[in-house]
Amino acid sequence: MDKKLFRDRCKSVLKKASEKKRYIHDIRVCQKVDSLIKATKPKSVLFYAPLKSEPNLLPLVKKYRKKIDVYLPFIEEKSFKMVKYRLPLKKCSFNVYEPKNSSLKVKSVDMIIVPVVGVDGDFKRVGFGKGMYDRFYERLDKKPMVVFVQRKRCFTKQKVTSCHDISCDFYITPS
Repeated sequence: MDKKLFRDRCKSVLKKASEKKRYIHDIRVCQKVDSLIKATKPKSVLFYAPLKSEPNLLPLVKKYRKKIDVYLPFIEEKSFKMVKYRLPLKKCSFNVYEPKNSSLKVKSVDMIIVPVVGVDGDFKRVGFGKGMYDRFYERLDKKPMVVFVQRKRCFTKQKVTSCHDISCDFYITPS
């Protein structure tokens, strides 16, 4: 199986979930990410604003925003930069919500939470195919803890990713 075929299969699985199942899976993923944050005590976390197929971790963003430094991606060309979480979030390219741009240059973060479409046998990310997280991660001087999150497990033992695709320290699904 190649990466494109695996990605398409995973996207199909993610789209089939009912509204009720998505909600239940999001709660479970949030609980597990919350436990991981409590256990590892990062001082800064890069979250994301979810697409419809991604786990909604915004309750955790709201919970932690006054306790630790919370960032969201701000898309710039073929990658993104970290921007401090602040309201209001605005819909931008790729139908993603993001905070306003900031001139503050954030150079490191302790943990990044990355939504995935699928994960392969090397525990590397299969995303939507734009490579934004890969380019972002490559630019970081200090490598943070990487947490993959997924609403419904889509994993293959085969290796379908490339050498530049990021791998994870933790892979969290509802199950």
